[in-house]
Amino acid sequence: MNDPIRAQTLTPLDFDISKEPVPTDPAANPFRLVVDPVMRVRLRRALFELIESHDQELARYVAEGSLALDSYKEYIELFAHSLKQTMSSREGVAYLLQACGFEVQKDDVNLQPETRWKVQR
Repeated sequence: MNDPIRAQTLTPLDFDISKEPVPTDPAANPFRLVVDPVMRVRLRRALFELIESHDQELARYVAEGSLALDSYKEYIELFAHSLKQTMSSREGVAYLLQACGFEVQKDDVNLQPETRWKVQR
């Protein structure tokens, strides 16, 4: 019952992304974009800010009386639908790219990227 993994505490790593060079070509090295810890921190921050923005907007609509909610279930469904719409748009993906340091025009955003697996699934 004495699990050594559970007994240890994990220390979060802080990354100062302000001193990192800003990438200029989002297609330069896809492997690094996925694995690079600084890029992952930037992406997580951008996603968190996007989630906060959606939450605040829904709360504002409810407070103004322009949106009626009957349950938390309905709120979560609307919230998920709103995020899905944003992430399915050029504007939503461009926001994430720009928050990660890329200069990308909305017209250049690929909404149907190809997933190229190296192994057969």
